[in-house]
Amino acid sequence: MAGPVLYYVRHGETDWNAQGRLQGGQDTELNPRGRVQAEAAGRILRGLVRGDPGRLDFVASPMRRTRDTMEILRGTLGLPREEYRLDPRLVEISFGAWEGLTWPELRDHDPAGATAREADKWGYVPPGGESYAMLAARLAPVAQGIARDTVMVAHGGVARALLTLIAGAPPERAPHYDIWQGRVLVVQDGHWRWV
Repeated sequence: MAGPVLYYVRHGETDWNAQGRLQGGQDTELNPRGRVQAEAAGRILRGLVRGDPGRLDFVASPMRRTRDTMEILRGTLGLPREEYRLDPRLVEISFGAWEGLTWPELRDHDPAGATAREADKWGYVPPGGESYAMLAARLAPVAQGIARDTVMVAHGGVARALLTLIAGAPPERAPHYDIWQGRVLVVQDGHWRWV
């Protein structure tokens, strides 16, 4: 018997995404392109989900960019925009003192830290932040709790960590995966694909 399907949606673009800034725990908001991407994800979901989409579990990170994405997506599906749950464990990986910097700025500001992180993206902990390994530990109960078909709206780092937990992605490769905005990552029974 097939297991539950996870329909994973990364929040739409923010100005910080467009500028290449590390957002982490910063509560940024969607820009106009991000709103269009949220609608696009809703249209994709409408084509993927058979039957009433209201039967699915809808859960989001409590950050503004994820809540707005979820509400636009649900509106596109014809569902009440605010009827979903929040899970604080889904907040983005923390970059600590690095948040707000671009990678070029970071390389100038903390070249040793940037080099160390490039050498071990899974295990490196930025000053005051967390590693992907720490994020995966935070998300393990979330992954174990997916009991029915679920639409989850969260972040790029969260998606990478979840892929190690529910789809067997190798930890050393997962931090390098592209996690797209405006698309849907479908995960079921250890396999994943982008739609």
